Amino acid sequence: MNQDLIRTIQEKFPAQVTGTHAFRGDSTVTVRREALREVAGYLRDELGFEFLMDLTAVDYPEREDRFEMVYHFYSFKTNLRLRLKAPVNGKEPLIASLTPLWGAANWFEREAYDMFGIKFEGHPDLRRILMYDTFEGHPLRKDYPLKKRQPRIVHRE
Repeated sequence: MNQDLIRTIQEKFPAQVTGTHAFRGDSTVTVRREALREVAGYLRDELGFEFLMDLTAVDYPEREDRFEMVYHFYSFKTNLRLRLKAPVNGKEPLIASLTPLWGAANWFEREAYDMFGIKFEGHPDLRRILMYDTFEGHPLRKDYPLKKRQPRIVHRE
């Protein structure tokens, strides 16, 4: 079943799929950054992946496309999971927001923005969600200094 799912996506987006992997019930498809929203919409509307379980970023500082966005989808109809990946350039970390397709992407994308500095084009309210507004940097980047001191902010009314 995993190979059928991967083959279906590859046939629909032959120029956009850059890699695939299937292992022990998990299917992974890597797509070009520019195709993310179109492929994700196809997954939801045509293949029944109505549940965005999670999304996160991975930092590979040695790569030109330093970041990789990782999305986890689930289909209740077919009981299948799919991992979708898309590279993000390190110099201008920008990728399409999936909030128009899944409302749940809102907070997940804000977390990736806060922790990694990745911007999501079309996000309705992209701002920090975990760190305070004046926090400097993005703490899950691999080049973030481990011993960097940040001022403690106390809000008094």
